[in-house]
Amino acid sequence: MPTANKAMNDPAKREHEEMMLKKSMAQIGFKLLVLSGKGGVGKSTVATNLAVALALPQNRVGLLDIDVHGPSIPRLMGLEGRLIESSGALIRPVHVTENLKVMSIGFLLQSNADAVIWRGPRKYHLIRQFLKDVDWGRLDYLVVDSPPGTGDEPLSVAQMVGAPAGAVLVTTPQDLAVDDVRRSVSFCNSLSLPVVGIVENMSGLACPKCGERIDLFKTGGGETLAREMDVPFLGSIPIDPLIVDSGDAGNPFIQRYAQTESAVAFAEVANRILSKHSLETIETGAQCRGEE
Repeated sequence: MPTANKAMNDPAKREHEEMMLKKSMAQIGFKLLVLSGKGGVGKSTVATNLAVALALPQNRVGLLDIDVHGPSIPRLMGLEGRLIESSGALIRPVHVTENLKVMSIGFLLQSNADAVIWRGPRKYHLIRQFLKDVDWGRLDYLVVDSPPGTGDEPLSVAQMVGAPAGAVLVTTPQDLAVDDVRRSVSFCNSLSLPVVGIVENMSGLACPKCGERIDLFKTGGGETLAREMDVPFLGSIPIDPLIVDSGDAGNPFIQRYAQTESAVAFAEVANRILSKHSLETIETGAQCRGEE
């Protein structure tokens, strides 16, 4: 496990580390922080399928899991038990395909029953190490799966990744979840982190017997919030039991069930992120921060 970085107490070493962090992040085209105001909205599932969808058209994509206390990406990607290797001072991410690399604290734990009991500074240094010391190479996108809320982990990564970067906010339709995501929009605004858009997950279920749509958690809350907060709405993902099955099996849903309504919805969200409007949103945010 990483320990507190003693180099941060030495100005020369601190400057060197800052340079290495900037050098690593400069190789990444866009950093997409997947955030949610509360747990249980399917944020990690959205992050996983978004990363896979972005990689399908031959984009080079990294998927970084910074949910220190509940890393889900290794299970969702079918990578449990994989060990990471190092090359000199750099850590090698796990290669899923030629175009998709993954890093998670889950790869550092001896078993999925291990609990990480850390305070803020240790989490900060881990995230810094994952951004600075992981050999991401050149990427078109780095998708960051953050824990819910607006605490240490999303704050740290938002401050470290540099521009261009943006946030994808995940909610479910009901008012309770929407209220928390409203706070996430405020969090992004306070950090001058552009909101690429809101995704409404678990948005309706087609009855398997009659085909009638059932709105288990209401519907339209995410789209309404997007209008209220003047941010893009990226789309709605319907509930599908196959999403649960594929996640438990470690097979990304969008690959395994590409023709289903929910997989098409995931692909449409990815396409909207790739669209000119979303990229302009990210670039505008970078300009607002006075960055090139």
